[in-house]
Amino acid sequence: MSNTIDTTKALETKTEQLSIINQFSSSLLQLNTLEALFSYVTTQVVNRLGFVDCVIYLADDSQSTLNQVASMGIENEHTSYQSERKLIRFNEGITGYAASTGQALIIGDVTKDSRYIADERPAQSELCVPLIYKDKVLGVIDCEHPIKNYFTSSHLEILTTVAHLLSAKINQVNTVNSLQDTVRQLNNAQKLESSLLQIANLTYKAQNLDTFFKSLHVIIDSLLNASNFFIALYDKKEDVLDFVYTVEGGVQTNTHKIISKDQLKETASYYLLINERPLLLNKEQYRHYIEQGHFKLVGELADSWLGVPYKVNERMSGVIVVQSYDKQHYYNEHDSSLLTYVSRQISMVIDRHLARQELEHKALHDELTGLANRSLLIERMKHAILRLNRAKKGTFHALLYLDFDRFKSINDSLGHEVGDYFLIAICKLITQTIRNTDTFSRLGGDEFAIFMENLSHHDQVNDALARIKTALSDPIDIDGHLLQPSTSIGIAFSDNVNDEAFVLLQQSDAAMYEAKSSGRGQVKFFNNVMRNKLKTHADLENDLQHGIEHNEFELYFQPIFNITSSDVMGFEALVRWHHPRKGFVSPGDFIPIAEKTGQIINLDLHLLDLAAQHIALWQQQGHRFLRVTVNVSSRHFASLEFVDQLHAIYKKHQLPLGSLCLEITESGLIENLELATQIIQGLSPLKVLLCLDDFGTGYSALGYLHQLPIHVLKIDKSFIDNLKTTANPLIDAILTLAISLDLIVIAEGIESPEQLAILQKTQCDYGQGFLKSKPVTAKEAILLIHSPL
Repeated sequence: MSNTIDTTKALETKTEQLSIINQFSSSLLQLNTLEALFSYVTTQVVNRLGFVDCVIYLADDSQSTLNQVASMGIENEHTSYQSERKLIRFNEGITGYAASTGQALIIGDVTKDSRYIADERPAQSELCVPLIYKDKVLGVIDCEHPIKNYFTSSHLEILTTVAHLLSAKINQVNTVNSLQDTVRQLNNAQKLESSLLQIANLTYKAQNLDTFFKSLHVIIDSLLNASNFFIALYDKKEDVLDFVYTVEGGVQTNTHKIISKDQLKETASYYLLINERPLLLNKEQYRHYIEQGHFKLVGELADSWLGVPYKVNERMSGVIVVQSYDKQHYYNEHDSSLLTYVSRQISMVIDRHLARQELEHKALHDELTGLANRSLLIERMKHAILRLNRAKKGTFHALLYLDFDRFKSINDSLGHEVGDYFLIAICKLITQTIRNTDTFSRLGGDEFAIFMENLSHHDQVNDALARIKTALSDPIDIDGHLLQPSTSIGIAFSDNVNDEAFVLLQQSDAAMYEAKSSGRGQVKFFNNVMRNKLKTHADLENDLQHGIEHNEFELYFQPIFNITSSDVMGFEALVRWHHPRKGFVSPGDFIPIAEKTGQIINLDLHLLDLAAQHIALWQQQGHRFLRVTVNVSSRHFASLEFVDQLHAIYKKHQLPLGSLCLEITESGLIENLELATQIIQGLSPLKVLLCLDDFGTGYSALGYLHQLPIHVLKIDKSFIDNLKTTANPLIDAILTLAISLDLIVIAEGIESPEQLAILQKTQCDYGQGFLKSKPVTAKEAILLIHSPL
């Protein structure tokens, strides 16, 4: 009977064990996390076996320690017999022995086993089964009981089966987790790669800094917590930090915050700038830096703080900073590397932006004085005139056109460097007299303009004139030279939205010329007389191109003769305009207009072509070789295109080499000296000579002469006029120098026999003047070559 009962009980136990194993096997399909798996084993499987204490340990990667991951009562809040030891070394205690040997153990009486390490509530028996998968120990299931010899071979068998199934499931879960981590890393890597490409693309296309910063922040915020974020730009020269883009609590603030030099030195941002390396801090580390005196706390202390500096150029640098107030989010070195990359992109964009600003500034400002140039002035004038439509009644604008008196003579006598410093000094003095809303502009050379907007009374202009006069009342010391500044000023007004900026400029310019012709330091307001004169000039300007196209210009020729024999050696071609309505128009009336408008280029080329026609005709008629001198504008010596144009004229008319001589003023040549030299070299195959006109009235420096690429020197008529009874020492000096430089010398303006007689006693080669012949037509001129004049 007893055997039957034992057999029945054994069968029931076996059936229960199989049920536990089957249920556990089925449950494994639904358990997908280690936490759930361990909880199920300790609370469901072991509990059904009648065990009162069970702990699961997992081995670390180095197979040196066991870490407790679950114990009976943790998940279900059952606290009986919880293990007090959370970490056990391999070979330590019975549990460590099972792990190190890979063998299961049943200890009926732990008090007799020297390996046993008692918990706070010691057990009497212990069952340890290692978790092994493919010969690798993953951990140990450790069960203890307060009764001696409680565990049986049946317990060992079923727990071994559970351990086998659990080991396989642990490996499966770890494999799945590893794959998921790999996929997550790949996704993150792809996201990072995509984000970096987006940032690089933003950098390449960036035109506007605010738009760039906003788009950049969106990308950064997708990669890390950037709900508190700022980009700041440090100007070393001004010693200020400008927060150019700021986001607080996920909201962008649109106002630029600027930290002055007094506050700057105490900020973490300045610490970044000085040390030039990234800084990653948690709250405690940040507090430590404060205690060390590196910087002070500004605002709320963040849980995590990451800042990266960047350098734009020697003057400009900056910082990019993210701050986390979320205890669940701390920045790491990966985030630091990301921001370092971003900082380089920011640096490139800001550098390009600053370079573009500098180019735009150069395009709209005068290089020497830093003042607005003509383009910027006209643009501001246009906008101001348009605003008159919305302005208070009686509002008007004024344009003051300034020309600095005697500037050219200062430039000629003391040199360009002194002249430049003189200009700069005057501009600084005048700048101090004008309002912040006024535009002070350099138009070119020694001509400037002051545009005064939104005036209500003419006294405002008079007050400005008085301030300018006072500012320029004392001499200025420039490199040891005491120079007295003064300026001629022309003024025009605009009070109508239909006014044109360029017309206002023309009117003030016309008034300035009237002031200049009245003497130094004069002021003139534009009036109707000037308006009529402007209209006449405008009409001539319009008629000039028509005159070129319809052959209204004619060349007259004044002979250039040998001083000794009076034989004609060539001619100077002088233009005459036969206007269809106005009749004869003096060159003094239309040449300045052509120069000012740039029409002189086409006019000169037309006259050179006319001169070539006459030379070619004289050649065809069998007359001897004659060189014709043609006056040309210095504008031609600002472009190498002039070389090609003259080559084309020679080729078109088949001119003999050396047929043309180009006459240019001294000051005009000096302005383009380097390029003029290249142009003359380009014309050397044609044997074109360059004649310097009016020598002595321009730079008046004999030392300059050897630098000029000239062949012929003309002594100005003003020197010849002074020849009454004896020679002029200056003329003798010029002749001596010219001979030493192998230059041909022509004295122009000879009007009396006495002047000719004096020149014949000098080493002067040729002469020109009314004494021998006035300018005559081409037909009359060719008749003069057959006998001495």
